Amino acid sequence: MLVLTRKIDQGIMIGDNVRVIVVDVRGDQVKLGIEAPRDVVVHREEIYREIQAENARAALKAAVDLRKVQEAFAAHRSAQKSEQSSD
Repeated sequence: MLVLTRKIDQGIMIGDNVRVIVVDVRGDQVKLGIEAPRDVVVHREEIYREIQAENARAALKAAVDLRKVQEAFAAHRSAQKSEQSSD
């Protein structure tokens, strides 16, 4: 981890197009300004973690739903084969 010391109105560059600036410092809080292109997604860490957790839950649910569809399709196909063999 890179650790830097910055004063108000000083910043750092991340890559060529993301700039993080110290806007204000009050007590134990630091207010940051972030300049980034519109295609760069910026979230507070706790929000990012919530998004990741929700995405993981959604992916798990999608996998369960897909399994149910596969089982239903297999049952339908088996029923069709049974009907054809009884003809």
